[in-house]
Order: sequence, then structure tokens, then C-alpha cells
Amino acid sequence: MTDRPGRTRKHALRIGTAGWNVPSQHADAFKAEGSHLERYASVLNCTEINTSFYRPHRRTTYERWSAAVPTGFRFAVKVPQSISHAPELRFDRADVDRFCEEISGLGQKLGVLLLQLPSSTIFARRGAGKLVIALQKGGQVPVVCEPRHASWFTRPADDWLAQRGVARVAADPPRAANGAAPGGWTGLAYFRLHGSPRVYYSSYDAAALAALKVRLAGCAAASVWCIFDNTASGAAMANARQLVEAR
Repeated sequence: MTDRPGRTRKHALRIGTAGWNVPSQHADAFKAEGSHLERYASVLNCTEINTSFYRPHRRTTYERWSAAVPTGFRFAVKVPQSISHAPELRFDRADVDRFCEEISGLGQKLGVLLLQLPSSTIFARRGAGKLVIALQKGGQVPVVCEPRHASWFTRPADDWLAQRGVARVAADPPRAANGAAPGGWTGLAYFRLHGSPRVYYSSYDAAALAALKVRLAGCAAASVWCIFDNTASGAAMANARQLVEAR
């Protein structure tokens, strides 16, 4: 697999949205034929699968998605909530094994596993360590973590993530004072823009996107992902396209 910890590679920028729905107001920017995913992948080079958080998908479904996109396209897949939201991260290893078997259908197009933690999950080395090891071993790709509790934004937590090859998501709006900047492992930077001030709805204006472009270009990581999650109003697609066109 590509993009795994320990690899040295040329800086690569991936821009996409959470999901691959092509809103009608943006249809003219995409080819007219093919599925939503095929059309989406003709313009953007990555996407984030969020539906895996709520329900499982068959391996054959992932295989179909993989076959629909170009060779250089990559998927980030969100870890199921049955795993990420288990009390005190006491997950069932069978759930991890099942999830990893399913997503293996993406083959070489699997790029990242997104571990989003609830605000109730406090940083704890033991539980988090077991989960990270299980995901890294099963997925064979980098794990990026989007924590919500303030304890994950401390120097000890940041060092711990770095030592284990886990990148901490740079989120907007941030959940802590330094939550807007990437943390943890520096081999990969993963930005998730949820919309601000209204989460999931607000669009980013030209000035915000210009500043974001500079931030992305200045990242030292070998691989940089930028995912727009302000999908509720269709703003994500507009912002992703604007950022691609500004490169």
C-alpha cells in the first residue's frame, strides 16, 4: 500500500469532499456520463467514505467503488462507530477484522483510515494503543485521528501519536486551541473542514481558501489531504473545486 508510515515520497496533495455526491448546481463541471463516483473522480483525486461509520459495506461494494475511479485516486475510510465509540475504546477485535476485510476491496486505492473519537473519549495510552495497532495492522495504511476531547491536544498526546505513526487531524472549527493545525505523525497532514461558522453548512470565502492554499503548500508532510465536510448545503463541492482550480 502507498502512503504508509516510514515511506519517503514526494509531496502529494489530495483534495476532495466527504462523500462523492455531485450537487445539481455543479453538474456542468463534471462529465455527463457515468455514476456519481465516476463523474466526481474526473475532477477530484480523493474522497472520504463516511457511511462506513454508520453501517458496514460488503467487500464487493468497495471493489466496485475502486473499479470506478482512476489509478491515482485514493479513498479515506471512516472507522465504524462500533469501534471508535466503544466505551473506553474497549473494542471488539472481530469488528476490526471484519471492517478491514471489507475495505480491502479497495485494494491499492485505500489511502487512509479516519478514526474520529467522541468528546467523551479521554486520551489513554493503553486503549488507544491497542486500537491503533489493530487498525494499522489490518488496514496497512496510515491512521489519522480526529479527537474531540481536550486531553488529545497536549504535548504528551501529540508525542505519543507521532511515535506510533498516527497523524492528528487539523479541523475547522477546531476543538482545542491548537486543533486547527496538524499534529502527531508528520509524515501525513489531514485537514477536515466542516464549515464555519455554521458547521456542515457554511461555505469558505475566497480569502479563507487563499489562506488554506498557502497552508497546504507549506506542509512538510509527504502526503497532504484536504477534505471539505460542509456538504449539507453543497458548499463542499464548490470549495473543493475552487481550491483545485487555484493550484
